[in-house]
Amino acid sequence: MAATGEDEAEGGVDWPLLSPGVIERREYQLTLADAALDGHTLVCLPTGLGKTTVSLLVTARRLHDAGGMSLMLAPTKPLVSQHVDFYRTALDVPDDDIVVFTGEVSPDDRAALWEDARVVIATPQVVENDLVGNRISLAGVTHLTFDECHRATGDYAYNYIAERYHEDATDPLVTGMSASPGDDEEAILQVCENLGLESVEVMTEDDADVDAHTHETEVDWERVELPETVVEIRDAVNEVIRERMEALKELGVTNSTDPSVSEREIQRIQGRLRDLMNNDQSEGYQGMSLLAEVRKLRTAVTYAETQSVEALRRYLDRQQEAARSSGASKADQRMVSEPKVRRASRLCRDYDDIHPKFRRTRMLIAETLGIRDGERVIVFTESRDTAETLTDFLADHFTVERFVGQSDTDGSDGMTQTEQQDTLERFRAGEFEVLVSTSVAEEGLDVPEVDLVLFYEPVPTAIRSIQRKGRTGRQTEGRVVVLMAENTRDEAYFWKSRQDEQRMEEELRELKDVAGDLESRLHGQEDLDEFEGEGESTSEPTESDANGGGGADVDQGSAANGDGQAGLDAFETGPSESNNDDGDAETEDGEVETGTVATAGVDGDDETVELVVDQREMDSSIARDLSRREGLTTRLETLEVGDYVLSDRVVVERKTVSDFLDTLTGGDRSMFEQVGDAASHYGRPVVVLEGADLYGQRNVHPKAIHGALASLAVDFGASVLRTGDEDETADLLETVARREQETADREVSIHGEKQSKTLAEQQVYTVASIAEVGPVIGRTLMEHFGTVEAVMTAEKEDLMAVEGIGEVTADRIRRVVSSEYEAD
Repeated sequence: MAATGEDEAEGGVDWPLLSPGVIERREYQLTLADAALDGHTLVCLPTGLGKTTVSLLVTARRLHDAGGMSLMLAPTKPLVSQHVDFYRTALDVPDDDIVVFTGEVSPDDRAALWEDARVVIATPQVVENDLVGNRISLAGVTHLTFDECHRATGDYAYNYIAERYHEDATDPLVTGMSASPGDDEEAILQVCENLGLESVEVMTEDDADVDAHTHETEVDWERVELPETVVEIRDAVNEVIRERMEALKELGVTNSTDPSVSEREIQRIQGRLRDLMNNDQSEGYQGMSLLAEVRKLRTAVTYAETQSVEALRRYLDRQQEAARSSGASKADQRMVSEPKVRRASRLCRDYDDIHPKFRRTRMLIAETLGIRDGERVIVFTESRDTAETLTDFLADHFTVERFVGQSDTDGSDGMTQTEQQDTLERFRAGEFEVLVSTSVAEEGLDVPEVDLVLFYEPVPTAIRSIQRKGRTGRQTEGRVVVLMAENTRDEAYFWKSRQDEQRMEEELRELKDVAGDLESRLHGQEDLDEFEGEGESTSEPTESDANGGGGADVDQGSAANGDGQAGLDAFETGPSESNNDDGDAETEDGEVETGTVATAGVDGDDETVELVVDQREMDSSIARDLSRREGLTTRLETLEVGDYVLSDRVVVERKTVSDFLDTLTGGDRSMFEQVGDAASHYGRPVVVLEGADLYGQRNVHPKAIHGALASLAVDFGASVLRTGDEDETADLLETVARREQETADREVSIHGEKQSKTLAEQQVYTVASIAEVGPVIGRTLMEHFGTVEAVMTAEKEDLMAVEGIGEVTADRIRRVVSSEYEAD
């Protein structure tokens, strides 16, 4: 669709639904918008040159011509807020028609806002949740923008939303935006395939229209020499890495003993160790522990070389705390007790100087703000610890503030979205000169034009380097300085990033010439998918189908048929005797708790099966998978009991093998409490144990595993079903839900909140926590002694008289009860 005619006015853009005089006329933006209106398009434009304006132009035209609503997705809350402000200023529609969707808006409010909105600007995770929970529909969305679309890889929420959009929308149009869509053509092609993009439009600073709006950016790389003490600290840690690598070499999983071993080699070592573990060889477990230590020590070296001694000291202090905590790994304990690491830690504490990068940073900022008469500087660093320390150091000489993410870390509070926005506003207004930021300010945020972008260390990827450099050189000439510690991994990162960046810039230029080829490859892939879908036979069940959806089997302690397969027929029988005839849990006073969420349809074409999914299960792909299946409806809730509710009597607790083994080795008894709650509220509690190698993944004695499984079945009445992965779990959940709702004609019902523990339950819980004896022995102790007080005051011999308590357990109980408290 041409942009001519109504755009002839000089200075501004005169398009439908645009506020007059807001959008500056830039020919390259109009050209890109015209192209994006013709089909699903990837728009590539250098940072700071108005990708958001291109999307806005497309949105305005689509809302005017096609009606419906527009959805724009951005990866962070501050970026969403920034886009909302811009859209409300630039679009000639009521502000209330442009709404924000983030996690701070409740699901019910989002569902109501969606119905009346013309533009929704959201984080992808929120939209993904609302789609899985069937709170919103994409049918009426006529323009969907993916900002920073290079994130559309792996399991990122963009991919699921794009798939649903192309399936559900009546008149879809997708625009992907990025300054750096990928390191090579294959990566860009993957992003396009994941988002359903059919064409690529690229503008670089070489284009005349773009060049008129950019200025030269000077890039300097400065090497700094490490002081002797820092080298001594680094070498001490490297000696330990070399020793651990030699031990791994003796296990036959590597030929390298180099402390600077590459990440690629570490991945290879990990793969070989997994093979040993799968063969139940103890060398695999030993090697994994050594490799975990190598990873931690390599991080320590990185702190020493590239960050600061203070940052390393904080890191080693955190490792000390981790090693003293309950359930600490052998790798943690071994590392902090290693004499060379202890020596490095002492050197850190005694070191009273600063890293030379600190001095060079101060000098560069002084030069920019003083000699060059600059106004603003951004310093980027990879480490939150360095950001904290550097901010304090620079505050003695400049007005400086930090800018970090929202999550809290040990010793450092995150920033709320409001605090982030306020900091950027004050930076724009000139209230302070220097912003010290972690990676949170790299991507897309409207950080004001600055005179110097200083990389405290190189970043190893071209995408991040381009994002950072885009903070200067937009309105006037800018400067970028990258600090590198000599003979460290800084230099390796620098060369890798530089090569990747050069290659990416070449790829973007070449994309102009190969856009047709790229589009033909994209269309060719679509044709291949269609061809593969033709003629597929559905008359024969797969092996997975024949085994009842994923081949789930019953582990020890679960009901089973004679052939060892899951006894799913049990789900068609009546509820257990502890429940009433309707399968609803009874409270202590005999009243039935219902709370039906939805009833499965039973009339012809309207019949659907519903699964209620706990919000926290969105970390896995199961809910997304189920939401795409025909005849299934998923509802997202914050469940007090269980992970999945499949009917009025079936609730599922899902545990990975790793989570299950953590319960046995880490002292966390929450799994048993969760299953106990499930058994209190539902007639058929189910534990799905997901993953392979239950008996070989960790060095856990089989009897401990048998005991836990037996406790789940005998003490809590739970069925324990095994699945190999998330796909099999989804198959199993669908199978059980269909049997419950279609075959048994049962309803989906959430049975209220967790009940408060009775006095007896509280007493058992208190005793069970002593020395982590668990609920079974806790109950036995209460039955024997009668009161918690009597258990606490019992002598060792009295404890050993109780069935199931040996000398070791008795000693442990007495030590916990009678020892003096000493703070860590």
